[in-house]
Amino acid sequence: MVRLVLVLGDQLTPNIAALRKADKAQDLIVMAEVAAEAEYVPHHPKKIALVLASMRKFAARLRADGWHVAYSALDDPENTGSIPGELLRRASETGASCVLTTRPGEWRLIEALEAVPLDLEILQDDRFLASHADFDNWAEGRKQLRMEYFYREMRRRTGLLMEDGKPAGGKWNFDHENRKPARDDLFLPQPLRFEPDATVAEVLELVETRFGQNFGQLRPFGLATDAAQAEAVLAHFIDTALPAFGDYQDAMLAGRPFLYHSLISAYLNIGLLDPLDVCRRVEAAWKAERAPLNAAEGFIRQIIGWREYVRGIYFRAGPGYLDSNALGHDRDLPALYWGAETDMACLGEAVSQTRKEAYAHHIQRLMVTGNFGLLAGIDPGQLHEWYLAVYADAFEWVEAPNTLGMSQFADGGLLASKPYISSGNYIDRMSDYCSSCRYSVKTKLGDGACPFNLLYWHFLARHRDRFSSNPRMGQMYRVWDRMDGQRQETILQEAEAFLEKMETGTQV
Repeated sequence: MVRLVLVLGDQLTPNIAALRKADKAQDLIVMAEVAAEAEYVPHHPKKIALVLASMRKFAARLRADGWHVAYSALDDPENTGSIPGELLRRASETGASCVLTTRPGEWRLIEALEAVPLDLEILQDDRFLASHADFDNWAEGRKQLRMEYFYREMRRRTGLLMEDGKPAGGKWNFDHENRKPARDDLFLPQPLRFEPDATVAEVLELVETRFGQNFGQLRPFGLATDAAQAEAVLAHFIDTALPAFGDYQDAMLAGRPFLYHSLISAYLNIGLLDPLDVCRRVEAAWKAERAPLNAAEGFIRQIIGWREYVRGIYFRAGPGYLDSNALGHDRDLPALYWGAETDMACLGEAVSQTRKEAYAHHIQRLMVTGNFGLLAGIDPGQLHEWYLAVYADAFEWVEAPNTLGMSQFADGGLLASKPYISSGNYIDRMSDYCSSCRYSVKTKLGDGACPFNLLYWHFLARHRDRFSSNPRMGQMYRVWDRMDGQRQETILQEAEAFLEKMETGTQV
């Protein structure tokens, strides 16, 4: 009897679990572009176009491989607008009563599928290296979960960058070598871009018509939308950017959004690239002396370490994780995150780049937009929805722990041992943003003082009861305590004045 085999827009992998178990001769592949997935947050138009175009090409690939595919386009008048609705429609058409699928990456969609009145079989998504059981077994009994120790276990399991059971180069982590600020005279490789083919062009017209009002610039569009193109992006990165990736992975330059980054996270997250294969190819480049160890290790850590770790956190914590707000932050997301004018050069640059590219690298997200949100006390749920909406690689399993845990400390320290906060000095050290800013990063008080400087101390003061005993933050509280009382009071007053100005919608 025919089964429906559901393939989602982030499961575009030919050997995904549901396809391996399906019967090509009689089962029906169901793929659907639906309003419920496109609209639950106001996704960046580039992100919507990436997913829809990639889905259409993947469906064509499946048909060419002999699969029967029922595909629902977004503008199909019979489209019910949701994944459960499309499954029920196809079940009615075919008489099928069973659905086979690979586990979705969002609790929202898992719960929606489990409510469908059909026999549902959900298979483990084994594109990831650590299953939910693997992660839970590792985490069980630990007082604190820390990515570094999980990463070491993943290195041992995969054998990546291992020599005779020990880490290559004698160390697990070369992060101390990967913090060089970029210079504007560096030779920077250009990202690989693709001219829209007929499929992509059709999707761009659809997205422009239906989602043109969303935050984000749709055109020009040059993202990879099939596996061959994604493979070309990976090869281009290894050849042109990997050698310097490690040194400059934390650097930021105005007008240079990509630097030496790989730009493959979106392709990994929708299934166009295999994470273990990506890591093996980077390891091979190191072994062939085409890239230094600090670059290969730093890159591989992001994939088998951090990417796997945050997924483990997301599923271990459960659906309630999205409501995390341990610090009680409740300030509304300011308009500057949606492109309103700001005098802060770093935030203006990060948001402008995000609007144009649906991309910002991890330090821009963590130490600019995220750092400001944490210091300013912005509601972490609103920040979560913003990150989920504006980045092409943002899917909830990976975005939520990065935002609520790593960036906003909203989970109370489940994911990170301390809040990732800094004054303006860190941004100045790692970027050229401050040189063009109206505010002075060297000014601590009074007119023109960098808001990050004021808000940094404001954050520490208001959360003293929670963080003063944290061994990684004690030194900063000692610095604060050495200030005279009048200086402390002035800092707090000026920080409050800035926040009040921001809340009223005045340009800051």
